[in-house]
Amino acid sequence: MNNHQLLAYSVKYEGEYSRIKLALMRNEPYEPILDSPKAFTILDDCYPEGLKNLLEPPYVLYYKGNLELLKHKGISVVGSRLPKDYATRWTKNVVELLSQRYVIISGLAKGIDALAHVCALKHNTTIAVLGCGIHRIYPIENKVLYHQIEEEGLILSEYPSETLPLKHRFPQRNRIVAALGKAVVVMQADYKSGSMITVREALDIGKEIYSIPYDLDAQEGQGCNLLIQQGANMILSLEDVLCI
Repeated sequence: MNNHQLLAYSVKYEGEYSRIKLALMRNEPYEPILDSPKAFTILDDCYPEGLKNLLEPPYVLYYKGNLELLKHKGISVVGSRLPKDYATRWTKNVVELLSQRYVIISGLAKGIDALAHVCALKHNTTIAVLGCGIHRIYPIENKVLYHQIEEEGLILSEYPSETLPLKHRFPQRNRIVAALGKAVVVMQADYKSGSMITVREALDIGKEIYSIPYDLDAQEGQGCNLLIQQGANMILSLEDVLCI
């Protein structure tokens, strides 16, 4: 296994982990990529150690922006694409405090993800992990934010070029979001949300989970309440945020 081989398989199979793994097992012939994109592989020194703890660590990561940010301590912030006012308010407060000590990591989705990135850029910087090709802006309403992160932060994706944002790629993205941060902070989640997938990935590799509590009849926050019931750290005040 070498970098040329990994990059060639990644481009050929659009970053799909299982297909790249199979190609490696078969030692498929390959043509080196002549016009190499900005990328690093699991063999490179800059590859984050946290990703190696994953059951399926990405073989190749494409990037735009400041790769040095991977050397900084990070916190992953996740939540609903349709946040309520309560989650929006607390996300702003939590990210403002966390940004003083950490790089904020999220998935550049609508809602909490985008809000976390925006707040982080006001106070420090941020890392966005995509569920599509590194050159594809999705969702399109985050176009301005995408370019701002490209200039002031770091964008990562295991998917090359214009790879489509297919449904199965977002859980794959979530495992990277989970692994890059010291901990995962959940701002709003119901039982079956993508945020809960991120939490499961984080727990599998021993990450701490933090969450804000919700009223018992608030359906949008039942995932958060479940996490707290199961042992997640509960954020009840800004003082609690300072302890993360």
